[in-house]
Amino acid sequence: MKLILSDRPLNVKIKSDAIPCVDLSSLKIANCMGCFGCWVKTPGKCVIRDDAVKIYPLIAKSDAVLYVSRIRYGGYDTPMKTMLERAIPVQQAFIRLFHGETHHIQRAVTPKKATILVYNQVSDEEKEVFQSLVARNAHNMCFASYRVVFTTEAQLENVVANEVKKWEAS
Repeated sequence: MKLILSDRPLNVKIKSDAIPCVDLSSLKIANCMGCFGCWVKTPGKCVIRDDAVKIYPLIAKSDAVLYVSRIRYGGYDTPMKTMLERAIPVQQAFIRLFHGETHHIQRAVTPKKATILVYNQVSDEEKEVFQSLVARNAHNMCFASYRVVFTTEAQLENVVANEVKKWEAS
Protein backbone atom coordinates (compact mmCIF):
# COMPACT_ATOMS: atom_id res chain seq x y z
CA MET A 1 0.00 0.00 0.00
CA LYS A 2 1.11 3.52 -0.76
CA LEU A 3 0.05 6.58 1.22
CA ILE A 4 0.26 10.35 0.89
CA LEU A 5 0.16 12.32 4.14
CA SER A 6 -0.09 16.06 3.63
CA ASP A 7 -0.33 19.01 5.97
CA ARG A 8 -2.54 20.83 3.46
CA PRO A 9 -5.06 20.07 0.71
CA LEU A 10 -3.47 18.98 -2.56
CA ASN A 11 -4.97 19.43 -5.99
CA VAL A 12 -3.28 16.43 -7.60
CA LYS A 13 -4.94 13.81 -9.77
CA ILE A 14 -4.27 10.29 -8.56
CA LYS A 15 -5.31 7.54 -10.97
CA SER A 16 -5.34 4.76 -8.41
CA ASP A 17 -7.87 4.50 -5.59
CA ALA A 18 -5.23 2.35 -3.88
CA ILE A 19 -3.23 5.49 -3.05
CA PRO A 20 -5.05 7.36 -0.29
CA CYS A 21 -4.17 11.02 0.11
CA VAL A 22 -4.81 12.25 3.66
CA ASP A 23 -5.10 15.99 4.28
CA LEU A 24 -4.12 16.26 7.94
CA SER A 25 -5.25 19.90 8.11
CA SER A 26 -8.86 18.78 7.60
CA LEU A 27 -8.81 16.29 10.47
CA LYS A 28 -9.25 16.66 14.22
CA ILE A 29 -6.00 15.39 15.70
CA ALA A 30 -5.19 16.31 19.29
CA ASN A 31 -1.68 16.58 20.65
CA CYS A 32 -0.15 13.51 22.27
CA MET A 33 -0.53 13.78 26.05
CA GLY A 34 2.50 11.61 26.74
CA CYS A 35 0.39 9.32 28.93
CA PHE A 36 1.79 6.14 27.33
CA GLY A 37 -1.70 4.65 27.44
CA CYS A 38 -1.02 3.25 23.97
CA TRP A 39 1.75 1.17 25.52
CA VAL A 40 0.26 0.14 28.88
CA LYS A 41 -3.53 0.66 29.02
CA THR A 42 -4.59 -0.14 25.46
CA PRO A 43 -1.45 -1.55 23.75
CA GLY A 44 -1.26 -0.45 20.13
CA LYS A 45 -4.23 1.93 20.39
CA CYS A 46 -4.20 5.56 21.43
CA VAL A 47 -6.52 6.41 24.31
CA ILE A 48 -7.47 9.70 22.58
CA ARG A 49 -10.42 8.99 20.29
CA ASP A 50 -10.05 11.36 17.36
CA ASP A 51 -9.10 11.15 13.67
CA ALA A 52 -5.51 10.03 14.37
CA VAL A 53 -6.72 6.51 15.20
CA LYS A 54 -7.75 6.11 11.53
CA ILE A 55 -4.40 7.35 10.20
CA TYR A 56 -1.59 5.64 12.09
CA PRO A 57 -2.74 2.13 11.02
CA LEU A 58 -2.47 3.35 7.39
CA ILE A 59 1.07 4.56 8.06
CA ALA A 60 1.97 1.21 9.67
CA LYS A 61 0.81 -0.95 6.76
CA SER A 62 2.12 1.27 3.93
CA ASP A 63 5.26 0.20 2.10
CA ALA A 64 5.70 3.65 0.57
CA VAL A 65 4.75 6.99 2.12
CA LEU A 66 4.97 10.49 0.71
CA TYR A 67 5.06 12.97 3.60
CA VAL A 68 4.22 16.52 2.49
CA SER A 69 4.93 19.20 5.05
CA ARG A 70 5.88 22.82 5.35
CA ILE A 71 9.26 23.09 7.03
CA ARG A 72 9.39 25.31 10.13
CA TYR A 73 12.55 26.01 12.10
CA GLY A 74 14.22 22.92 10.67
CA GLY A 75 11.34 20.58 11.53
CA TYR A 76 7.92 19.43 10.40
CA ASP A 77 5.12 21.97 10.65
CA THR A 78 2.41 21.47 13.29
CA PRO A 79 -0.13 19.22 11.46
CA MET A 80 2.52 16.69 10.39
CA LYS A 81 4.47 16.80 13.65
CA THR A 82 1.27 16.26 15.63
CA MET A 83 0.31 13.24 13.51
CA LEU A 84 3.77 11.70 13.69
CA GLU A 85 3.79 12.06 17.47
CA ARG A 86 0.34 10.47 17.66
CA ALA A 87 1.59 7.49 15.61
CA ILE A 88 3.53 6.19 18.64
CA PRO A 89 1.06 3.28 19.11
CA VAL A 90 2.75 1.54 16.15
CA GLN A 91 5.76 1.12 18.42
CA GLN A 92 6.09 -0.95 21.54
CA ALA A 93 7.45 0.29 24.85
CA PHE A 94 10.28 -2.22 24.51
CA ILE A 95 13.71 -1.14 23.31
CA ARG A 96 16.14 -2.94 21.01
CA LEU A 97 19.70 -2.29 19.95
CA PHE A 98 19.90 -1.38 16.27
CA HIS A 99 23.21 -0.32 14.73
CA GLY A 100 24.55 0.33 18.22
CA GLU A 101 21.64 2.62 19.15
CA THR A 102 18.48 2.06 21.16
CA HIS A 103 15.20 2.11 19.24
CA HIS A 104 11.66 0.99 19.92
CA ILE A 105 10.39 -2.35 18.66
CA GLN A 106 7.69 -1.92 16.01
CA ARG A 107 4.20 -3.47 16.12
CA ALA A 108 3.75 -5.14 12.72
CA VAL A 109 4.99 -2.09 10.84
CA THR A 110 5.83 -2.57 7.18
CA PRO A 111 9.29 -1.23 6.31
CA LYS A 112 8.74 1.67 3.96
CA LYS A 113 10.29 3.72 1.24
CA ALA A 114 9.67 7.25 2.41
CA THR A 115 9.80 10.46 0.47
CA ILE A 116 9.68 13.51 2.65
CA LEU A 117 8.65 16.48 0.54
CA VAL A 118 9.08 19.74 2.41
CA TYR A 119 8.23 23.18 1.15
CA ASN A 120 8.95 26.73 2.20
CA GLN A 121 11.76 29.18 1.68
CA VAL A 122 14.46 27.95 4.03
CA SER A 123 18.15 28.48 4.61
CA ASP A 124 20.81 25.87 3.96
CA GLU A 125 21.20 25.54 7.73
CA GLU A 126 17.50 24.69 8.15
CA LYS A 127 17.80 22.12 5.37
CA GLU A 128 20.72 20.48 7.18
CA VAL A 129 18.82 20.44 10.47
CA PHE A 130 15.79 18.87 8.79
CA GLN A 131 17.84 16.22 6.99
CA SER A 132 19.49 15.35 10.30
CA LEU A 133 16.05 15.09 11.98
CA VAL A 134 14.78 12.69 9.31
CA ALA A 135 17.96 10.59 9.52
CA ARG A 136 17.61 10.31 13.30
CA ASN A 137 13.91 9.37 13.07
CA ALA A 138 14.27 6.92 10.18
CA HIS A 139 14.79 3.83 12.36
CA ASN A 140 11.83 4.55 14.66
CA MET A 141 9.63 5.35 11.66
CA CYS A 142 10.65 2.04 10.01
CA PHE A 143 12.14 3.59 6.87
CA ALA A 144 13.92 1.00 4.74
CA SER A 145 15.02 3.97 2.66
CA TYR A 146 14.15 7.64 2.42
CA ARG A 147 14.67 10.76 0.37
CA VAL A 148 14.19 14.35 1.43
CA VAL A 149 13.03 16.70 -1.33
CA PHE A 150 12.96 20.46 -0.83
CA THR A 151 10.69 22.61 -2.96
CA THR A 152 8.77 25.85 -2.94
CA GLU A 153 5.08 26.20 -2.23
CA ALA A 154 4.56 27.30 -5.86
CA GLN A 155 6.10 24.04 -7.17
CA LEU A 156 4.65 21.76 -4.52
CA GLU A 157 1.75 20.21 -6.45
CA ASN A 158 3.93 19.59 -9.54
CA VAL A 159 6.51 17.78 -7.41
CA VAL A 160 3.80 15.72 -5.68
CA ALA A 161 2.29 14.82 -9.08
CA ASN A 162 5.71 13.66 -10.33
CA GLU A 163 6.20 11.47 -7.25
CA VAL A 164 2.75 9.91 -7.71
CA LYS A 165 3.50 9.22 -11.40
CA LYS A 166 6.62 7.29 -10.32
CA TRP A 167 4.47 5.19 -7.99
CA GLU A 168 1.82 4.56 -10.65
CA ALA A 169 4.47 3.52 -13.18
CA SER A 170 6.01 0.94 -10.84
